[in-house]
Amino acid sequence: MDIEERKAQLKKLNARATQAKMDLHDLSEELPTNWEKIPEVAQRCFEAHVLLMDARKALAAAEA
Repeated sequence: MDIEERKAQLKKLNARATQAKMDLHDLSEELPTNWEKIPEVAQRCFEAHVLLMDARKALAAAEA
């Protein structure tokens, strides 16, 4: 994967992570309503950010 493809992937992952963060924030604002969804939403947010951080590391390594 070249650097431009990595940057495009990073942009998509960043959007996904941002949406997951907002979903978690929205859920917290609604508590105690839908408290049962906390693990599901938090896991999705965690996974999105793991992918984002890995992509950032890969891009930094490719640019070095």
